[in-house]
Amino acid sequence: MIAALLEGAGAGGGLWLVVRGLFPPRPSLAAALAQLRRLPQPTAVLGEDDPGGFAARLGRPAAGALTRAGAGWLVPTALRRDLAVLGRQPERHLAEKIALGLVGLLFAPVVAALLALGGGGLPVAVPVWGALVLMVAGFFVPDLGVHAEATRRRRDFRHALSSFLDLVVIALAGGGVETALADAAGVGEGWAFAALRRALDQARLARETPWAALGRLGTELGVTELSELAASVALAGTEGAKVRASLAAKATSLRTHALAEAETADQAATERMSLPVVLLFAGFLFFLGFPAVERVLHGL
Repeated sequence: MIAALLEGAGAGGGLWLVVRGLFPPRPSLAAALAQLRRLPQPTAVLGEDDPGGFAARLGRPAAGALTRAGAGWLVPTALRRDLAVLGRQPERHLAEKIALGLVGLLFAPVVAALLALGGGGLPVAVPVWGALVLMVAGFFVPDLGVHAEATRRRRDFRHALSSFLDLVVIALAGGGVETALADAAGVGEGWAFAALRRALDQARLARETPWAALGRLGTELGVTELSELAASVALAGTEGAKVRASLAAKATSLRTHALAEAETADQAATERMSLPVVLLFAGFLFFLGFPAVERVLHGL
């Protein structure tokens, strides 16, 4: 019964996708006119990486079909921000998720078939439910790794941002705001300074203010400290405000916050290290006291 329902759902979903691809809905007149009047979006500051490996190539056709069918909600906005931090395309991540879900879907039936060939047997419900659980796990587990890696990358960017602010404060003593930003970004190394240089280069080519590009970079990364820096620099560039003291205070605040995070991580690691010691001591006490307890129990 369950297998028939799954087959019917798969066939119905496939037919719906085929019909949607052959006869796409026509946009309304208002939507078409709005599309003509829409201003082009600014170029994304963060770059995109390579197309991916075998899993991405395997799931790319299905990911493209789902995206064209309006299933972009499978990659939510928060996940898209994390992917932007890592420089990955949402379509590539969706393709990898589909490939891993397909592997999980086929794993349990293949194992059941191998057991049947070897003379064993399993109830039909076991491979069916196993396939569903593994498919869901394979589809959603990659999101956890993306979030953890994006969090670590944002923390690294905040560390680099404090050094960038110190360099900007030093450079402001000998030039204007735009020159100070360019000089400070050109000194450092690493992916964070490369992103800052890319943002400033795009601002220069697009004839926009550098603080606008830095604010857009902060929005794409999800780093509020960079957006605040862009607002402070905008005051200096447009209103002529002196922001050297505020930038130096911001750099000190970032370093203090980084030190607090490092101390918290060290304390958490120390607590995790104490657990194996406690378990080892408990095992030692068990083996030490087991003979005496065993004699007492047998003596009764």
